[in-house]
Amino acid sequence: MLTEERCHILLIEDQEGVIATVTDRLEAEGYIVHSVQNGDDGLRRALGSDIGLIILDLMLPGRGGLEVCSELRRRGVQTPILMLSARGELVDRVTGLKLGADDYLAKPFAMAELVARLEVLLRRAQPRMRPLQGLYRFSDVSVSFDQPVVMRAGQPIELTARELDLLRYFIRNRGMVLSRFELLKRVWGYDRVPSTRTVDVHVLGLRQKLERDPAHPTLIVTVSRQGYKFEG
Repeated sequence: MLTEERCHILLIEDQEGVIATVTDRLEAEGYIVHSVQNGDDGLRRALGSDIGLIILDLMLPGRGGLEVCSELRRRGVQTPILMLSARGELVDRVTGLKLGADDYLAKPFAMAELVARLEVLLRRAQPRMRPLQGLYRFSDVSVSFDQPVVMRAGQPIELTARELDLLRYFIRNRGMVLSRFELLKRVWGYDRVPSTRTVDVHVLGLRQKLERDPAHPTLIVTVSRQGYKFEG
């Protein structure tokens, strides 16, 4: 179980009995559980920036679990996914894993095994939070976090240290909606919501330096009443 922060788990499952059982056990273990009962709602909720792990049933109303998994990975979402199914055939497990699921658990399962697998997946996910290295390209921009050096259309762009940290976090969470509070917490280290426009000011600065048309941004877009999303 995580001790520093309560991890948010998204359960995408249509069987109410499974939802109740899994939710009760995981909340007793200290997790925060969000549940949805169809693939379309699951996909939308899984794109939220607060989700630490996804439990995804294979057979769902609307989009099936395999389609949800594939679409999340296509969008660059790297949140760990534990896939569930009453169908235990090898072909289902292989297909799910090939589409990007991190683990597979057949129903019926013991809650102790589910908890153990979640803990393993969460531990494995921690290296994803290490500082980015290497070269990243989007639009006419290239970013080398090893140097660091930022180029746009072949010309060097000077970013402040905080702007670089913010850009790094955006790239790491490409395609995900990031609230101002999350950005303040993860980039600035605040543990509560201050009355400040710090995030907006720094996003404006990045747009001025990186966007082809800062007045109509396409890289760092505003999501109404939710925050920002990096689409580079």
